[in-house]
Amino acid sequence: MDISVFQIIWFVLWGVLWAVYFMLDGFVLGTGFLAGVLAKNDTEKRVLINTLGPVWDGNEVWLITAGGATFAAFPTTYALMFSNLYSALILLLFALIVRGVSFEFRGKVDSSAWKQTWDKAMIVSSFLPALLFGVAFGNIFKGIPMRNDFAALSFNYDGSLIGLLNPYGLVTGILFVLLFAVHGALYAAIKTTGDLSQRAGALAGKLWFPLLVVAVAFLGYTYPATKLYDNFLKAPILLLIPLIAVVSLLLVKLFAIKGALHKAFLFSCLTIVFVVFTGVTGLFPNLIPSSLDPASNLTIFNSSSSLLTLQIMTIVALIMVPTVICYKIWVYRVFRAPVRTEDVLGDPQAY
Repeated sequence: MDISVFQIIWFVLWGVLWAVYFMLDGFVLGTGFLAGVLAKNDTEKRVLINTLGPVWDGNEVWLITAGGATFAAFPTTYALMFSNLYSALILLLFALIVRGVSFEFRGKVDSSAWKQTWDKAMIVSSFLPALLFGVAFGNIFKGIPMRNDFAALSFNYDGSLIGLLNPYGLVTGILFVLLFAVHGALYAAIKTTGDLSQRAGALAGKLWFPLLVVAVAFLGYTYPATKLYDNFLKAPILLLIPLIAVVSLLLVKLFAIKGALHKAFLFSCLTIVFVVFTGVTGLFPNLIPSSLDPASNLTIFNSSSSLLTLQIMTIVALIMVPTVICYKIWVYRVFRAPVRTEDVLGDPQAY
């Protein structure tokens, strides 16, 4: 097969990996930064953390895979992204490290001050990645201020960390925060019992309205700020992707009102997946567009690996991706039961 076929295949896989990561880690991040609002005492905080404990680290596999796929399939994009956006990515990395450490360290010392410190660390380190991921993708949709001379291997980046906090980037960041907040609240509602579950379900319903407002603002702002709509206007059939995202978001509220929280959570998953698909579809064939010069766009065609590399990666993916999916299904099935107060109080191995 022609190399362009494999380039398109890996662009699709790249989008799928990011979508699955945000769907899975989104509820961990959301539950993490909502813990201070949802939990009224130490026991409830432990219950929330124990709903995340068995799954959060496995969810990170999808982030590592998405980064690894970028490195292997589109090395030029990976190199420029990690050099030009170094400060933002380091901040994101440290936040994710602190988030994981906070789960493990919180209960190691029987001290209220110690626990409160790690509780605050968990909230901040869960909120920051949600915001930063949104800001990062917002800037990618908008275009990065860079000039690339591929023939001379000369790459110049004219932006800064502060420059990433532009209005469109912040709107996208707030959208991600609210998506993950609703997602996390629904997850907490179905994975806990009693008053904690009821409060989480009620909070998801309250957060849905600002999410809807920001989602509408994002869709409206995207037209003048980016070129994401170009592909959809050229092939109207692609409008099914954002339409599914919109319908899924509306069904989240509908099922939440009916008390069908498992169905609401399912459609929250679909909302996040198709929001990401919408952005990725609008980007094609770009990976990182330039806001200064379209000739400097990093695309799947000018930044990919060789044909042989992509062929080998495809074979590996056909074997390993289904394996990881089966493993994740097994994990979520094993830990499908809600976490109760007596579970964390009666189990010395609990967080």
